[in-house]
Amino acid sequence: MAAGAALTPVVFAATDSGSDSASDATNTDAAPSGTKPETFPATRTATATGTTPATTTFAASYVGLRWTGTQDGVGIRLADGDWQQTGTGCATVDNGGTALIAADEATGYQVKAPAGATDVRSVAIDCTRGPGHTFHVPSEATRVRGVRYLSRPAWGADESKRYKDGKVNSPEAYYPLQSITVHHTDTPNADPDPAATVRGIYEYHAITLDWGDIGYHFLIDEAGVIYEGRYSGDDLVPAFDKNGNLVTAFHTAGFNSGNLGIALIGNLVAQPPTDAAKASLIRLIKVITRFKGLDPQAKITYTNPVNGVKKDNETISGHRDWLQTDCPGQTMYDLLGEVRTAAATR
Repeated sequence: MAAGAALTPVVFAATDSGSDSASDATNTDAAPSGTKPETFPATRTATATGTTPATTTFAASYVGLRWTGTQDGVGIRLADGDWQQTGTGCATVDNGGTALIAADEATGYQVKAPAGATDVRSVAIDCTRGPGHTFHVPSEATRVRGVRYLSRPAWGADESKRYKDGKVNSPEAYYPLQSITVHHTDTPNADPDPAATVRGIYEYHAITLDWGDIGYHFLIDEAGVIYEGRYSGDDLVPAFDKNGNLVTAFHTAGFNSGNLGIALIGNLVAQPPTDAAKASLIRLIKVITRFKGLDPQAKITYTNPVNGVKKDNETISGHRDWLQTDCPGQTMYDLLGEVRTAAATR
């Protein structure tokens, strides 16, 4: 693996000046050009415990589940629906299992726990119909070296969810970038409101799983729109601090520090990513690896900077290369070789 080059905010991130040219990047130390108010639905939730049928006062977008004991999936039946079995999904937790299930605007559900599961908890999440919450969104599009992305305010990230008992629940920690891991969110394809899905995943990760934030550094929807994930500071550099170190996120348990996570929104087990999503994934990986001096086609020995644990892997890997999971879905996993080659093309 090539030595990491310094990542400087002046060239890595900028507000949009109307061109894709990298020479149009502006100094991010300067004051923002301005913001505009934009209103998003506040996320509503209703929690439940055990397997007794649960009802909500609102139509749920998703149901988040967590249990201790076995890692086997649970069964869930939405109101007036049939039982379905949860898969391995993307998120992993210690000493148990978890899943995020599309609720199809159901107002009730029931959970069937697998043998050996205890402490079953669930949360109904509405990320589309809650009361309006106004954010100050950058008035010009933000970019990573010519690649547009939606900043956290631009998809409606409620920063209060990063706090617990008045303190930041997951204080930022930064380490040099070593690798990039590709995921899928294991949510429905043909998503009519991917920004709402990002808010739902944020709620699930930050609150239900108690991670204090969304688990990925970036997400990409089927139209190729890139979303900033894990909070990394108040500058305009997504995922990194001003010194070029990567903020630790929560996408690959045990191998998070120095490992950047990108999730494609949807289920890529049998359906491949759209051309637009794949193109955005390649562009984003190309930008990041060039600035950090990484070879997208290299094999590496990842070393966890926190505990020294090592693992041989690829610079660009899939979630399943680190842990036992189906993520990022077979179709996306089969494309990783193509992604590595394209990202390495000058």
